[in-house]
Amino acid sequence: MVKASEEAQWLLRSGRIEEAEQAYRRVLTEDPFDVQALNIVALAAMRMGQPHHARELLERAVHAHPDHGQSHHHLGRAAEQLGDAGTAQESYRRAIRLRSDLPAARLHLGALLESQGEHHAALVQYARVLQDTQRAGKWLDLATTPPALRPLVARAAQVVREGSRALYARLLEPLAKRFGADELRRVARMLRMYLQDEAIEYPDPRQRPSFLYMPDVPAVPYFGRELFPWMEALEAQTDAIRRELAVLLGTSGSGERVFGSDELETENLRGYRGAPTWTGHYLYRHGERRADNCAASPVSAAALDALPLSRVARHGPEVLFSVFTPGTHLLPHRGVTNTRVVGHLPLVVPADCALRVGGEEHVWQEGRVVVFDDTYEHEAWNRSERVRVVLIFDLWNPYLTEAERLAVAELIVAIGDFRVEMEQA
Repeated sequence: MVKASEEAQWLLRSGRIEEAEQAYRRVLTEDPFDVQALNIVALAAMRMGQPHHARELLERAVHAHPDHGQSHHHLGRAAEQLGDAGTAQESYRRAIRLRSDLPAARLHLGALLESQGEHHAALVQYARVLQDTQRAGKWLDLATTPPALRPLVARAAQVVREGSRALYARLLEPLAKRFGADELRRVARMLRMYLQDEAIEYPDPRQRPSFLYMPDVPAVPYFGRELFPWMEALEAQTDAIRRELAVLLGTSGSGERVFGSDELETENLRGYRGAPTWTGHYLYRHGERRADNCAASPVSAAALDALPLSRVARHGPEVLFSVFTPGTHLLPHRGVTNTRVVGHLPLVVPADCALRVGGEEHVWQEGRVVVFDDTYEHEAWNRSERVRVVLIFDLWNPYLTEAERLAVAELIVAIGDFRVEMEQA
């Protein structure tokens, strides 16, 4: 004999919803705590305008099965129908914690927060759920969005578009008052492109920033020396900087992996002679000054602090003595934004070491700075049998104005903070 639960499941899979609901009611007479039956019958009760009965069933479900995410989600729906926003919000959050693959729970949480006037919190939840689902190839259009969720998904997309515009536009208002709106014209276009309100058209098809693109600045793989009036003064310090490098290389704990995991190293490094190694002796990392290394390298630190480093709180600059062991090859990759460029002061360069940017090869010369746009695909290698060391430092794009630098720094911090909010939501 076919069990009631098996019959109910078969009816549900067959799309015979009303018969399945009746079958699941029979299941509950045999097993009052069957979690699937409790959820199906509760959903039917809500559809028939019986939210109290639905809540009773779902409270039974979460009591008997506290780790069942769908039960918490559905309990949130019942509580919301009854006007109990507190229980609804907590139930949605619990469902999200238990099941990251329940985007509808996060979508309903966003809608609830919006209805309560918590607009920023709603924006964060909407942005997170759209990001997660669209990365998985869902909710991209009508065909990939469940019909029942389409109005909410459309509303979420609208809130994210309008909320993001307003969030970042507010940051630019003080700078627009200080410098004039025309000074921030390129920044405003950059922001529209980031928000996908304007299509990006690259003047050089080889250039592809992975994050932020500043339009209307010259696009070149390598920059001319005439753009950097500080270059000769830095090069004059090469011998003193190299002496400090020798001390750092002999200091235990001053270096660290540039890539923080074996997985990233495997993905980005290759070796001509055994295992490749890329080590950084950092003076700044993610914008944080490494006091010990700077104290051990006072000439280097002072020389670098005199440069227009791209200072962005908690993000940049990156400044490091970059060490490639023999045979190390850094594979082709791209940088995040053309608002920042990268300088190299070569310190120890054996034969068979080079840099390639945008398909154009550059052979380092010790003591001679090269500056390039790392949003072009670039790679570097050390095919020699000796260690290669280059001092790397992040600079503002020389074509940016003071107002643009300040605006970009604020926007990057705000975008980063918003991403952290989403990840923690």
